[in-house]
Amino acid sequence: MLIIVACQFVAPKVRVASPLILLIVGLVIGFLPQVGAIEVEPHIILEIVLPPLLFSAAVRMPTMDFRREMHAVAMLAIPLVFLSAFAVGFVINWLVPAISLPWGVALGAVLSPTDAVAVSIAKRSGVSHRIITVLEGEGLFNDATSLVLLSAAMSAGLAADEHALHPGILIGKVALALGIAAAIGWVVGEVGVRVRALIKEPSADTVFSFTMPFIASIPAEHLGGSGLVAAVVAGLVVSRRRAAVISASNRRFSQQNWQTMTLVLESGIFLTMGLQAFGIVEETAEFSGGLTFAAFLAVTLGALIMVIRAVFIAVMLAWLDHRRTHRKRRYEVESTRIERFEKRMNEACEVDADMLEARNLSPEHWANALNHYRRRLKRRERRNAMRGSDLDYFENEPLGPREGSVIVWAGMRGAITLAAAQTISTHAPMRALLLSIALFIAAGALVIQGLTLPGLIRLVKPQMASGDISEEEHDKLLKVMGSALVDTALAQAIHEVDGKTLLSAGISRTLSRLGHALTDEATGEQTRTAHTADRVLTDILQDAAAQTGATRDGLCPECADEDLTTAVSQGADSASEADGESHGTVDMSEEEVERSFTRDQIRELALEAIHAQRAALLQARDEGIFSSAALEGALARLDNEEILLVSSRGSEH
Repeated sequence: MLIIVACQFVAPKVRVASPLILLIVGLVIGFLPQVGAIEVEPHIILEIVLPPLLFSAAVRMPTMDFRREMHAVAMLAIPLVFLSAFAVGFVINWLVPAISLPWGVALGAVLSPTDAVAVSIAKRSGVSHRIITVLEGEGLFNDATSLVLLSAAMSAGLAADEHALHPGILIGKVALALGIAAAIGWVVGEVGVRVRALIKEPSADTVFSFTMPFIASIPAEHLGGSGLVAAVVAGLVVSRRRAAVISASNRRFSQQNWQTMTLVLESGIFLTMGLQAFGIVEETAEFSGGLTFAAFLAVTLGALIMVIRAVFIAVMLAWLDHRRTHRKRRYEVESTRIERFEKRMNEACEVDADMLEARNLSPEHWANALNHYRRRLKRRERRNAMRGSDLDYFENEPLGPREGSVIVWAGMRGAITLAAAQTISTHAPMRALLLSIALFIAAGALVIQGLTLPGLIRLVKPQMASGDISEEEHDKLLKVMGSALVDTALAQAIHEVDGKTLLSAGISRTLSRLGHALTDEATGEQTRTAHTADRVLTDILQDAAAQTGATRDGLCPECADEDLTTAVSQGADSASEADGESHGTVDMSEEEVERSFTRDQIRELALEAIHAQRAALLQARDEGIFSSAALEGALARLDNEEILLVSSRGSEH
């Protein structure tokens, strides 16, 4: 543990990723004369360490971005793995005839998984969010594809049957394993979030969340599926559903604990990888040719894998660009159809009674038919709006040759490669040589590609991530969050209660502006109600902070930007001052107000308003209206406000 802490402390100072430092530290310790050969059972890594790591990564993955990049992720996680594995198999069989094709393909499957350390390096370098999403998505699924292919290749090698590697058979096995895993993962994810919604204690909720990846992976493995894919799918379901179902305090608490757990597990993998190197190298040195021949094969196969990856990604990017052009034409055609449909609907609304009688239709039947077609129209509009949002996303963050070169070079092998290599059967020919090749490629890729990736990014200059959301997107967020307040109980209270009376009754200063909400014009009434409700919500939060001694910044340092929660309120101030006095409120005595609105009830009004805003943001997420960065920031602020209100309620009791 102390080594992990020390490496985390040193890494920013030397500008090297901490996993690389841990790998080097492990190598140094492993080769000390006082330290013997260390071997870690591979099932510990693959069955105990990997499921929670992949589950955690899937929970952090924005589901909207994953949906948009699903085609790219699928191509990198399945066809590329097969191409790389078979290419390695043919080459190693040609160079070393003693290693049959099935065992060569097994080695290729071992060398196929990419390592997550590239994602952390790319994030720190500031590349565009789309590059990060593609790399993260690839890392989530290519591990599982590689392990399924490894199992099939070893079975063929032990049976000495090369026909078992027929592409049709392999594709069928992979499809079955992925299908079983996806079904189990979805069930575990859906049931898991519902159970977590019932758990009120954050500590208990976190403990249950730790069990979810194993609840998904263990049954999937026993039923012939991929346990890793099951854990990933369960994590994606949690990522999509948690904001709407699980309380903010439980999510914040579990997120902090998962970050600690992930740090320990990831760091432990790289440290262990370095510690095991001596034993593998010592075993390989006993063969004729020894380490020199193993190093030659590692360089040859590593170069082959990178060439295949570069060619494949170039073809993939060309196909994605063609697909984007096709989707753009489809979007334009569908927009035209929707316009024609709307025009026909408007004409249908003007049908007179004589025409209905001529067609033997009653006005009720015609109204029902119109409502049915209006619902169909809304569904088509939502689908097309989502398609348009996706096109904007692809155009704002393109994947061209510069971005593609980063994706290619970030495909480094790492700890998963070494762990998978150790699962190769002891009956495999020249097993020590196969392990050494995997070790040299994994360690070499981590060191060479890991250290040079930041320099490559500076050289090719891909599109970089923008630190701030655009002004247009900021205004849209404000509009969505403000509109969500119009139909809340807080807005209803604004209609019914005079804020000055509330203030004089001593209930709370937070409702002192309730009397400034109404005007004679309907649309202006809704806008002013939303603005005033937002201002009241801000005041309630300030009261809660004063009671608990906490601040929003203290609860969530990364959410310190208050623009989304106060900008509308500033508009409400000026609107209230312009009005000068209240309109349309109901006169209530101080005794009636005190009986009607306790401090707890006011707090419940604020919580209900926050839930309404969160629901509006989640609907906008499903429609793809905003970027994931903007949505995550807004949702984090709402979580922080909810925690502040709940904690203030607890301090009173």
